[in-house]
Amino acid sequence: MNDLAIETSGLVKTFGTTRAVDGVDLAIARGGVHAVLGPNGAGKTTVMRVLATLTRPDAGTARVLGRDVVSDSKEVRRRVSLTGQFASLDEDLTGRDNLRLIGRLFGYSGRGARSRAEELLDAFSLTDAGDKQVKKYSGGMRRRLDIAASIVVTPELLFLDEPTTGLDPRSRNEVWDIVRAMVSGGTTVLLTTQYLEEADQLADRITVIDRGRVIAEGTSAELKASVGSGTLVVRVMDRADRPAAREVLGRELGVEVREEIDPSALTANVAGSAGVTRALTALEDAGIILAQFSLGQPTLDEVFLSITGHTAEDVEPERGSTEKTSTEEQAA
Repeated sequence: MNDLAIETSGLVKTFGTTRAVDGVDLAIARGGVHAVLGPNGAGKTTVMRVLATLTRPDAGTARVLGRDVVSDSKEVRRRVSLTGQFASLDEDLTGRDNLRLIGRLFGYSGRGARSRAEELLDAFSLTDAGDKQVKKYSGGMRRRLDIAASIVVTPELLFLDEPTTGLDPRSRNEVWDIVRAMVSGGTTVLLTTQYLEEADQLADRITVIDRGRVIAEGTSAELKASVGSGTLVVRVMDRADRPAAREVLGRELGVEVREEIDPSALTANVAGSAGVTRALTALEDAGIILAQFSLGQPTLDEVFLSITGHTAEDVEPERGSTEKTSTEEQAA
């Protein structure tokens, strides 16, 4: 069996004169969570729509679970599931009835659909809300129900397109727990997100896309290490010692040492821990007492800024690319 869940080569999708996807190559292993990270308009959703057989590529090839997304699209749809950015539910039906309906669309008997609906309502902590109309659900409840609808039939591969957009922190954490539970059950997840923290929390590996192209790939730790520095923060016990501490750190580390707004604090970007140990020893030898010091990795925000030249902010949306998808499209 091919151990790749997704494999693309030279994938291209254009909308008019805009190349929303510009030669994307991916090789994503089965198992775990793979995140595609980038700002709005980077091409993330278009890549996912091609992989989910909702949009045909203009050039290149894509295989999902060993099947070509163009020539064998029906088989791809049979084995994957998709949750888009917006709820694909009937607002006037109850949560329970939505799940029953989708179960019947996927071939469950009436009894089987009812049983599966109850299992999912329980698993997603929605049993008490099962008889409420979906339009009366909170944003977090809708999102949980939407994901539940996507796994009425447990997929080998689940596409999650920005699943926590617009959710409050508590609801976002609930969705993250759901994703982790699905992965532990054997489902591979491809997650698109513009939230750096989300990729950091969930993903085993991360692909960074900007302006339709893959510009970096690796684990969170590898991407952070690629920036080439961590951050040393020291606070002197006596504010009067800060100028001397800055001189000592600059000499020992060989880098710029910055004074922060806090009158006791200094920061410096460092390449490793060896120089830090030497610098701290030099401060002690100089009789400079520290109130606090810390050494941390760069954040994914800093990584994104370093490799793209801009922050993970919203940019112009992908032309011709709609964000709405539906579970029912899989059953077609």
